[in-house]
Parts: sequence; C-alpha cells; structure tokens
Amino acid sequence: MLGFCGLSSLDELFDAVPAAMRLAVGDLDVAPGLSEFDTMGVMEELAARNRVGRDLVCFAGGGAYDHDVPAVVRRVAFRAEYVTAYTPYQPEVAQGVLQALFEYQTLISRLSGLPVANASLYDGATAAVEAVNLAAAATGQPRLLLSAGLNPRTRAVIDTFAVGTRHESKTVALLPDGRTDWASAPVAPAGAVVVQYPNYLGVIEDLGAARAAADDRGALLVVVMDPVAVGLLRSPGEAGADVVVGEGQPFGTPLSFGGPYLGLFACRQEHVRRLPGRLVGETVDVRGTTAYVTTLRTREQDIRREKASSNVCTNQTLIAVCCAIQLGWLGAGGLRELALRCARGTRYTRDALLGLDGVEPFVSGPVLREFALRTPIPATAVVDRMAEEGYLAGIPLDGDDGIVVSVTERRTKEEIDGFVSAFEKVIR
Repeated sequence: MLGFCGLSSLDELFDAVPAAMRLAVGDLDVAPGLSEFDTMGVMEELAARNRVGRDLVCFAGGGAYDHDVPAVVRRVAFRAEYVTAYTPYQPEVAQGVLQALFEYQTLISRLSGLPVANASLYDGATAAVEAVNLAAAATGQPRLLLSAGLNPRTRAVIDTFAVGTRHESKTVALLPDGRTDWASAPVAPAGAVVVQYPNYLGVIEDLGAARAAADDRGALLVVVMDPVAVGLLRSPGEAGADVVVGEGQPFGTPLSFGGPYLGLFACRQEHVRRLPGRLVGETVDVRGTTAYVTTLRTREQDIRREKASSNVCTNQTLIAVCCAIQLGWLGAGGLRELALRCARGTRYTRDALLGLDGVEPFVSGPVLREFALRTPIPATAVVDRMAEEGYLAGIPLDGDDGIVVSVTERRTKEEIDGFVSAFEKVIR
C-alpha cells in the first residue's frame, strides 16, 4: 500500500499529523498489567483534560444541529427487532425492520409533500447528488443550475461527483435579500434546478420562482429542505418540487462529530423507477396478513451497472428508524412546536446581536432558524475567541466576512443572553 501511494515508510504516511499531536518514542504512561476497566478509567481521565465540543454551548448549524434527542428514541430504536446484522433480504425474518422503514418512508413522504420516499441514503449531501443524477437521467440534460445559497459542502460533493458523471454545474447568484436570482440564470435547457429551503444563509427561498425557472428550462426542481423548518413552512412538494432531499440528523441523531447521518429522499410517482437505494413496500402474505418487502429490486441500478443513474443499493437503517421514532413521537403538532421554538429563539438572538455596535445583517431576507451576520472583525477570529468564552459561535462564511448562527430549541434565554454578552466582548 505504501508503494501504491508513492511513500517509503509509515513515518512518511503520518507526516500529515502535526508533530505535537504524535506519541513520542516510548510507551504510554500507563501502569503495566491493568485490567480493561482500569485502563478505560485512565483513558477517561486523560480525555477529561480536553475541551471537547459538548462543553461548548452550540450556536453552529449549517446542516448539523444541536437538537434534543428524546429518551424514547434510544429506548425503542435499540430493541433487538431493529438491530439486525445486515440487509433485510429475507423478509420473513426482518418484518420488524421492514415495517419500521415503511413507516419512516411514510413520514418522510408527508414531510416532503411528495408521494414516494426511499428507505434513506447516507447523508444529505449524498441525497443531493442522487437527486441531480435522477433529474439529469429523467430529462436527458446534463446541465445543473445550483443556487449560490446551497450549502457549500453539499455543493462540493455534487461537483466532485460531476467529474465522473460529466454533469455541468452552473451557479445562480443571490439577490441582496439573500434569495436566488433565477432571472440571472442561463436560459438554455437544464436537467435540474437545485435550491435549498431555507438556504445556507437561513433565508426562506421563493420556491414559486424556482419552479418557474425549472419550467422555463425543461428541468426538474430539486429542493434541499430543512426538515425542521418545514414544520412551519409550506412543504416543498406542495410548492412544486419534483425531488426533495435533506439531512435527517435533527431527528434522533446527536451531532456525533460529523456522522453517521441520514439522507432524506422523496420524489414524484413518475420517477419511482429511478429512485436510488431501497424502497420498502406493503403487501400481504399467503394467509392474507399484512407484510413488508423490499420492492422494485430489479430496477436499473441492479441490472444496468455503469449505465444506471444510481448505483446506491443500501440505506441507513438504524438512523432512519431513530428518525421515524422521533417524528412519530413529535407528531404534526410537536414538529410545529419544535420549529416555532427554534424560530422564536432565532429572532430573539438575531435582534440582540444586531443591537451590538459593528454587527450588521449579511442579507435582508426573511429567516426562520438560522441567520448570517457581518462582524467588525474576521469571522474566524470571532469563532476562536467565542470558543474561549465557552460557545461554539457559528460557521464563518467563505471570504471570512460573515458568520452563520443557528438557534435550536435547546438554547435557553440565559444561554442566549450569555452568548450575546460574550459576542459583544470578543468583537471589541
């Protein structure tokens, strides 16, 4: 493996790790002969010296959010019926998992406003890639029109895949209010028009304008939704989306240092045979009893190989089950209350920060649970200094002239007031 990578030694392989972080020559400072549990105690003591993310009050978002995970999620999801060794290819021994995935699909269908949802994908960015692949295959057009309000990490994944699929990505600029300027987009035919709802700056996009832009170019409309925000907003499907994707982490999954997460994917009925991944269907067995199976298994990714619009043939079962449990536990009223609490906290925080000298709105459009600000000092400096004050302040924007701040239902008034006070201190 070293030879294949063009390296001469293991030391060269680990040159990328800063010297200060490497173990010096010699053994760990741990007494010999310790039992497993005593060794774990020593490791936990060492780990406690670090300042880790959970010690910081989180005001960061950008696709991964610090939400409450109800105790019922772990209690139910970790039952033996859901913790299976591998794929539910044998439905007769996997009815518990299959029924849970069927219910998950039903919940995502309702959340997105579209009739068909799959059994999940790896994460939100993967789902976005699969959506543009579906759109390009359905229309026969490789051109993608991507809103500049798309999460830059999602955009990076789409662009990476486009090298292999030969899709041509075009960025559509934002207006001063932070919404996408579809009037400035190229007028040539396109396969997909992709917009985030709300977008990366937290601004609520005009999906009607995006739908019109897609119609004018013969494209499918792909909406990257915030599944919490749609608890208050009109669903993307109702607004005309052909494909809806999103990151399901807010429901039942802690931040976990970046994963594993959950890709949401839903589409219109006419695109079901291009649906990536797995689809669980409801049927009856030989006795007429309701039963669940994976369906459409002979669709194109199983038989066309390199010509297929998707080669994904798996899903995130356990994380999808966690998502379904929390959505079922919340219900429609609970989801609306969750989104409303986020929106109220966001408004309170944004108004307080904009009252500080030198802090200005990055854009003027309406926001729901995330917002961008201009700061009088570089945003990266703000984040570093706020960490010293005990806060994970947000995500610096490219160019370092702004910061995206997010507020979830976990943030109390006391935490927000402390955050604003610390913010005022670090920008002086």
